[in-house]
Amino acid sequence: MTESIKPVHVIGAGMAGSEATWALAQAGVPVVLHEMRPVVKTDAHETDGFAEMVCSNSFRSDDPEQNAVGLLHEEMRRTGSLMMEAAEQAKVPAGGALAVDRDIFSGFITERLSNHPLVTVERGEVDGLPPEDWDNVIIATGPLTSAKLGTAIGELTGDDELAFFDAIAPIVYKETIDMSVCWYQSRYDRVGSGGEGAGGAGKDYINCPLDKEQYETFIRALIESEKTEFKEWEKSTPYFNGCLPIEVMAERGVETLRYGPMKPVGLTNPHNPDVKPYAVIQLRQDNKLGTLYNLVGFQTKMKHGEQKRVFRTIPGLEKAEFARLGGLHRNTFLNSPTLLDHAMRLKAQPRLRFAGQITGVEGYVESGAMGILAGRFAAAERLGRDISPPPRTTALGALLAHITGDAEASTFQPMNVNFGLFPEVEIPKDENGKRVRGKAKGPAKKRAHTSRALADLESWLKPHAEAAE
Repeated sequence: MTESIKPVHVIGAGMAGSEATWALAQAGVPVVLHEMRPVVKTDAHETDGFAEMVCSNSFRSDDPEQNAVGLLHEEMRRTGSLMMEAAEQAKVPAGGALAVDRDIFSGFITERLSNHPLVTVERGEVDGLPPEDWDNVIIATGPLTSAKLGTAIGELTGDDELAFFDAIAPIVYKETIDMSVCWYQSRYDRVGSGGEGAGGAGKDYINCPLDKEQYETFIRALIESEKTEFKEWEKSTPYFNGCLPIEVMAERGVETLRYGPMKPVGLTNPHNPDVKPYAVIQLRQDNKLGTLYNLVGFQTKMKHGEQKRVFRTIPGLEKAEFARLGGLHRNTFLNSPTLLDHAMRLKAQPRLRFAGQITGVEGYVESGAMGILAGRFAAAERLGRDISPPPRTTALGALLAHITGDAEASTFQPMNVNFGLFPEVEIPKDENGKRVRGKAKGPAKKRAHTSRALADLESWLKPHAEAAE
């Protein structure tokens, strides 16, 4: 039967493109997956593998009851996500977060897609709008859409291209970290689902302590360091607030980092337990072997030589060797609330569907989630089946609604999943029949959101699963 089904073309093998391809193939629809690497390289990628993680190795919180991104993880698992399957195989200790060995993760996805009988991989750039005979296309080229394709999309939409800069954190070799200064501990000794770290349960992170003088010296070094210079046409491009370069945060005030990635709360230095650190820099395991650690929240636009100089002033990292230095890349996205319909199709040319970061979601997980939906929509269209968008009460539905109409188009910016995107939920009552109040209200409301979301997701999935049988 599949021989008579015309293939869907997916452009881009990042998180969204990989998930879209998997969703299509699992639905019995042939796919041609186009990936320009290694024929055409990007400024951020280092391999030609699918779903390469170029920034952090973390998918953030894996708590499905109290956290919106953890809920999204669970919803993706229930929709058959390839990313979540790969993450299970590649996860590394990270407290309450879901973090992975990026090489194992990418290798798993590359192998599964490359060997799927309904997937044909074509390497090379799609250097303009897809040919007219490609009547069902998913463009999932992410933040690094090639210049030629980006120009063609811009000409078609008639909109000015929106863009911001995204920064990458450096990675150090664990053996070069001075553990006589640093120590293993998760914040508040939290135990996560990724297994025990090298330090044991509740000790997934390596912590570098700074006293007040060291902290202030470090802040001055960040501010005074040499930065990557922008081209003239790039100078007005804004950053995404969820991934600000560390030195940009430092410029916002000397105490900014102490209330951000360098906050010392929930940590006790066993080398000097009677003295509370003024600030702490955390490193998170980056690979399964535990040989690589990345500096959490330390995305940077400093020049490479400056990164080595400045980061080696951190206590415990004086002799650090870097497996990868930080970097900066330009990120592009559509004004989706204006340009896309509720099935993620371009209104100006409905044969083109968009998925991932190019639609204005931010983050690995959010990108993959939109790839799942794009793949499901495209598969239903190709198979002549009806499919409705997921309920707005779900994480999948809330994200989709945000980028396809809920967001204000004039101020549209990339967005991570969060409970602010969900419809209001009724606050649950306590055992006495009274509404929960005080400190218990917040957690109760989050649990109400997540329990409602998963129930509504199951109701949405059931008829679609029956139609596919």
